[in-house]
Amino acid sequence: MENKDLFGEVVVTNPLLRERFIEPPFSILDTKSGNWQRRKKLWKNIGMKSEVGRDATTFNMKDWADKKREQGLKGHKLPSDTSIFDPALCEVLYHWFVPKGGTILDPFAGGSVRGIVANYLDFKYTGIDIRQEQVDSNREQALDILDVNNQPQWYVGDSNLVLDNMTSNKYDLVFSCPPYADLEVYSDMDGDISNMPYEKFMKAYEEIINKSCNLVKKEGYAIFVVGEVRDKKGNYIGFVPDTIKAFKKAGMHYYNEGILLNSIASASMRANGNMKSKKLVKIHQNILIFRK
Repeated sequence: MENKDLFGEVVVTNPLLRERFIEPPFSILDTKSGNWQRRKKLWKNIGMKSEVGRDATTFNMKDWADKKREQGLKGHKLPSDTSIFDPALCEVLYHWFVPKGGTILDPFAGGSVRGIVANYLDFKYTGIDIRQEQVDSNREQALDILDVNNQPQWYVGDSNLVLDNMTSNKYDLVFSCPPYADLEVYSDMDGDISNMPYEKFMKAYEEIINKSCNLVKKEGYAIFVVGEVRDKKGNYIGFVPDTIKAFKKAGMHYYNEGILLNSIASASMRANGNMKSKKLVKIHQNILIFRK
């Protein structure tokens, strides 16, 4: 019996696409699908704990937020938890955009996922994170999961400064999930762009993007997973188009866009509250893909 969609069109499924590309190379990636969830579970079962090193107790975030409020910067609040990057997304994008044995640069490394998945698949990953605790945790996890001679490289420091000392290397892919402005605050350290006002954030963000893109090989790619953020009045600040502009300013071509469809999770419970102010509940992220 033929499967038909809402409009009566026959739905054609081609298992060969999944066999060849892991996921069909379409512009919407559905993380709710059974195949995606199975692969995500398999990755988690190897022992990755990307949330380690990123919890809110690593510094006194409440004091930081209170200080910002005292300065008149309203809207600063503590996140209920920190986001964990999807290992299945890493696997898919590495498979699609990195040559066999290729190199990956991540200027906003955060947790261990992107690095461990990369080297597990025999790519070579280099990540930068400003927090020593995070890098220590990442290295510890990598040693538990990967061979000692196949370790991701993580550097500690402000990416704006660390990238200045990496000019001798070239990478097949720049891949990251940057701070969404101050939606999540990772530290109160100088140089951590997640605790900066948006104008200052964008200046540092653009500089890091430019320096990263200078290290991309010719015909290489850059991929950022981003999402929109609201200002204190509830309006979108335009972080997605600002990211696109930053990459184009850095000499990259805007080549593909994907939509990462996330699990609905608590979205249903938030819908009633959101719609009181006519705000749609966001259940997706943007995958922005650039080519050199």
